[in-house]
Amino acid sequence: MSRVWFATELETVATFWRLLRRDGVALGFVTHDRDLWLDGLCHRAAPGMVPSAIRRSAGLEADSAEVEGALAHDALSARDMACGRFDGAALQIGLVDWQSGESEVLYRGTLGGLAATDEHFQAVALSGKADLHRDPVPRTSPSCRAVFCGPECGLSAIAHDRRAGIAGCDMAANTVTIAGADSGSAGDWIGGRLRWLDGPLAGTASTILWADGPHLALAAPLEGPVPPGSRVVLRHGCDRTLATCADRFANAVNFRGEPTLPGNDFVARTPVGG
Repeated sequence: MSRVWFATELETVATFWRLLRRDGVALGFVTHDRDLWLDGLCHRAAPGMVPSAIRRSAGLEADSAEVEGALAHDALSARDMACGRFDGAALQIGLVDWQSGESEVLYRGTLGGLAATDEHFQAVALSGKADLHRDPVPRTSPSCRAVFCGPECGLSAIAHDRRAGIAGCDMAANTVTIAGADSGSAGDWIGGRLRWLDGPLAGTASTILWADGPHLALAAPLEGPVPPGSRVVLRHGCDRTLATCADRFANAVNFRGEPTLPGNDFVARTPVGG
């Protein structure tokens, strides 16, 4: 039988919340004056955290929740939030008895929005029922809708990923110089992805806008100097056209697009004389 919380006038109860980031990092915080170990994870004291009222219903409407507080820990920094480290992270909010260790998760969801200033943050969570409001039907498009090297694409990620090192970076131009990726031409990386394995940006990824030899321009801004020797993984780019899919990758059978389908203006077209 589960415990009935707040059944007496005075209880030793605190609120905890966990963030499970997509890069495998798990963070825990608790509204208490000292750190607590819970389910094998150290929940750091965050007395300034203020969770909103949690509403759970039997209907199909998504159950929302909010958490706000002070950026009092190195684990929660405005820089990490701006880099996208917390995008799509799983969120758990619950209660814990800091004397007996009893706990219960009251809310599970994902971060739907995260805003941060130099001193405070505010996070909006969406429950799993939010997926019921997403339209799963794909829309027609002349370009491929599949994620490159994803399940629908069918190409092997290992065949199109290359490990490399950072030889230098230019903060003003937002470019990095790579060393060790000697497969293919520089144009193969345009539209691809650079994923950081270590250094200050470890766990994040950025789209490659253009390439000139070993120099790559990134879409995501460099928040600070990158130490030489930092390891990265480069993935080839794809412009999502049928010609590239067929000629470069020999993967036209998995092309997820309709390049020959007439557009919306087909009925308004008029024949050209002569």
